[in-house]
Amino acid sequence: MPGMGSVKFAELGAFLRSRRDRVRPADVGLPHGPRRRVPGLRRDEVAQLAGASVDYYNELERGAGSQPSEQMIAALARALRLTADERDHLYHLADRPVPAHDGPASHVHPGMLDLLSRLTSTPAQVITDLHVTLVQNPLAVALLGDHSGLRGARASFVHRWFTDPAARRLYPEADHEEQSRAFVADLRAAAARRDAKDTEASSMISALRGSSAEFAALWTDHDVAFRRDDRKRLRHPALGLVEVNCLNLFSEDGRQRLLWFTPAVGTDSADLLDLLAVLGTQDVAGPTS
Repeated sequence: MPGMGSVKFAELGAFLRSRRDRVRPADVGLPHGPRRRVPGLRRDEVAQLAGASVDYYNELERGAGSQPSEQMIAALARALRLTADERDHLYHLADRPVPAHDGPASHVHPGMLDLLSRLTSTPAQVITDLHVTLVQNPLAVALLGDHSGLRGARASFVHRWFTDPAARRLYPEADHEEQSRAFVADLRAAAARRDAKDTEASSMISALRGSSAEFAALWTDHDVAFRRDDRKRLRHPALGLVEVNCLNLFSEDGRQRLLWFTPAVGTDSADLLDLLAVLGTQDVAGPTS
């Protein structure tokens, strides 16, 4: 990777320091502590939130070291609760292209992140309207698997649902038809809400119509309905069948959704979900949305 010796990279370090100073520990779910020397976050706290080493983050603030990846920039933007404009500025300072607004490195609204950080006792995640997972809390990773490494078309769970049989392991086979119809209806609603010049959704729909006979057949039904509140049965490799309520909070423009999962009443799912923190991350097929 190229070095970080230019004036622009020095500005990147200064920008990171300025944003770090304004974020209070409580803003990101950290305890304030009795002996803090700075009002904002410490360097080690930003590194922890972004999944980076402390030494690497220290180098970034000094404008030294190696050029940060696009994934690291996205992680830093989330850790520092940057606005969309601030996030784009960070990419420019790092000499990285600003990513598409609905990819895995997409900017997550700070309000969504704030709510996610407060949901510590239930699985929760933020996804796009095309079902790309942007960020998950630890319990969502434990229930659904880690989706941070998915790129390209596969980043969308809807795309994987109709093109990768392994993605369907998350649901009992008896529920597959219902889920397929719900995903197609939701995708049609999301695509209609987007700007007419937007090609991301239309390209995805065209690709799925050409690669999945099931999707193509369901698309001709013209069903349209956003997924808001669902009762789902999820297959977990260690817990077995877990029945949950999936609740959705939509951003103002509808492009992002905060999902959180609660145990279905009348089932043993509450006890099963309590085991998630003990079991940790599981290797499961993909996100539910």
